[in-house]
Amino acid sequence: MTPPGLLRGYAAFALASAYFCHEFVQRVATSVVVGDLMAAFSLGGTVLGTLSAIYFYAYAGMQIPVGVLIDRYGPRRLMSGAAALSALGALVFATSPMVEFAYVGRAMIGLGASFAWIGILTVATLWLPASRFSALTGIAQAGGMAGAMLGQAPLAVMVGELGWRGALGALAVVGAGIAAGLYATIPDRPPQASDRTRPRLAAGLRVAAANGQTWLHALYGMAMTGTMLSFAGLWAVPWFETVHGHSRTAAAGLASAMFLGWAAGAPVIGLLADRTRQRKPIMVGGGIAMTASLLLLLYLPALPVAFAAFLLFFNGVCASSMILSYGAARASNPPETSGAVYGIVNTGVVGSGAMFQPLIGAFLDANWHGALIDGARVYDAQAYAVAFDVLPVVAFLGTLAAWRARPA
Repeated sequence: MTPPGLLRGYAAFALASAYFCHEFVQRVATSVVVGDLMAAFSLGGTVLGTLSAIYFYAYAGMQIPVGVLIDRYGPRRLMSGAAALSALGALVFATSPMVEFAYVGRAMIGLGASFAWIGILTVATLWLPASRFSALTGIAQAGGMAGAMLGQAPLAVMVGELGWRGALGALAVVGAGIAAGLYATIPDRPPQASDRTRPRLAAGLRVAAANGQTWLHALYGMAMTGTMLSFAGLWAVPWFETVHGHSRTAAAGLASAMFLGWAAGAPVIGLLADRTRQRKPIMVGGGIAMTASLLLLLYLPALPVAFAAFLLFFNGVCASSMILSYGAARASNPPETSGAVYGIVNTGVVGSGAMFQPLIGAFLDANWHGALIDGARVYDAQAYAVAFDVLPVVAFLGTLAAWRARPA
């Protein structure tokens, strides 16, 4: 029979995973309304990339503070309040009369979402068995990828029915319900916690930041996630539309294949790591295979649809090995610094979206030849080829970081 405390821990983990799933819908939602936003606010690629990346600026900038705050105060009030803020931000974004208001709404969504992933890891660390940590991390990541898939083709259908404002407004309502559920479900703190065992705010951060292993794992997480957040999370849909001639719904469906790969791969990789207790070989192998599949996807001419979908799926499976960077970084540091460790690693992970989404947009603008459709900029194949060159380089560097890290 499952002990009541453990049962509540699993319930809290499930609600926290639902929070992360919802925030992933919000994270990628701009990818299916690129043309709508360009037309509504008269935006170019650089500004649109920045508008989407505002989420990541707010999210990434909060990861270290979130880690040390959760170490000190626990996840219940912090996570539920953050989820409510994110829901309010979604409402502001959906009703924005001008792009400046959209920036504010997008920033609020990012701030609220910033507690989701570290909160999940903290719930698993405090209330669930340590022997299942990697598998639980994989399951939670699969939930996030389910949100990413919901934020592609299904959201595109909803946008067609409700318009982009109505569809994004509906996300605000769902977010408010999740916030209430988090407050009702997550325990205040584990029974053994006390003021003496909880670290001072800056102490754990100093220890984690001084450890070079923490930063190697953060770089690996950033590199494995960057393609998903910048390519599948924003620019893949217009690339498939304009370069390969697919409809928006079909393009969103193709982009979803990468998220599906993450969803399928993360639990399996987590379980494999728990069973073998060998994180490093899985991380290095995943990085090599992810880089190779990315090169094929971007540079093979005239890809058949089925093969493109396979490459996207396989890329997601391999890149989902980034979930091991959290456990590896934690194992390289004292246990009382876990929140700070997660914050540093997740800063790199989410910072990849903040960095690469507008960077790719800037490259696209630099190679734009003036084409417009319904007020939205249209970029040609050469512009996308130049803009996407950065992605395999970063993937290779991340793989190198995993190879240089100590086994953990």
